[in-house]
Amino acid sequence: MTRRIGFVDDCLDNFHADVYLKLLRGELADLGFTVAGCTALQTKQSQAWAVANDVPWFDTVDELDAGVDHYAILAPSTPDTHLTLCQQVFPYGKSTYVDKTFAPDLNTAEAIFSLADDHNLAVQTTSALRYTEVQQVVDEARDRVHHMVCWGGGSSFDEYAIHPVEMMVSCLGADVTRLMRWGDTPNRDRLLLEWAHGATGVVHVHTDGSTTPFAASISTGESTRHVTVDSGPIFSATACAFLELFRTGVPNVARDESLSIRRILDAAVRPDATQGFIDI
Repeated sequence: MTRRIGFVDDCLDNFHADVYLKLLRGELADLGFTVAGCTALQTKQSQAWAVANDVPWFDTVDELDAGVDHYAILAPSTPDTHLTLCQQVFPYGKSTYVDKTFAPDLNTAEAIFSLADDHNLAVQTTSALRYTEVQQVVDEARDRVHHMVCWGGGSSFDEYAIHPVEMMVSCLGADVTRLMRWGDTPNRDRLLLEWAHGATGVVHVHTDGSTTPFAASISTGESTRHVTVDSGPIFSATACAFLELFRTGVPNVARDESLSIRRILDAAVRPDATQGFIDI
């Protein structure tokens, strides 16, 4: 039986809508899922996307719901719309993937998870950088990782810092205790992180237009390895993860890690984070 997914977005004309639709119709078609319909807040451009991609358009979530089994809330560049979109979708009680960045702040992230609990539905969120060679190296390490350095770039800190932060938290866990932010030039930031279990990390976020491939260095008691991320398969792996959520009804991304990532991002933009370590 084919399971039907509804795309819900701010504006569907975006890279994530394109890439997930292509994967579900191509590489991942044998998994038995299809995009059965879509709706969005910005109607004109989104309707044009729906027509161009042969996806049925619905004016409201209420009309869309009759024809879908699961939801993917996208809007990757406008997380400030995610709570509104979740408020439209969650009352129908169907498992839902919410794209990165989950929420614009910790309070909103907690509100979204609370809303999901109120409606007894399974929900998860993640950056695609949770699914890379970096996590594989950490999983295979024979000794505990005590230090990591991660790199990532993009057009803005607000939209792209999540990627190297998610990469690190997915490897070292949710129990980050304090943070400091500093940078030697504009739009080249470093986050210094400490974990309750003793691990430390440095996250480099370059938003100055320089070329900064996603990468990490992983230090154990045995060795230090540098790993450059192959971005080719990460969206396929992300889609497989949320399809597994849809198949089982059980989230496979730890909620405490998603909240920890948002807590780190909130703390990083506090003015006092540039003056020294702050507790988070």
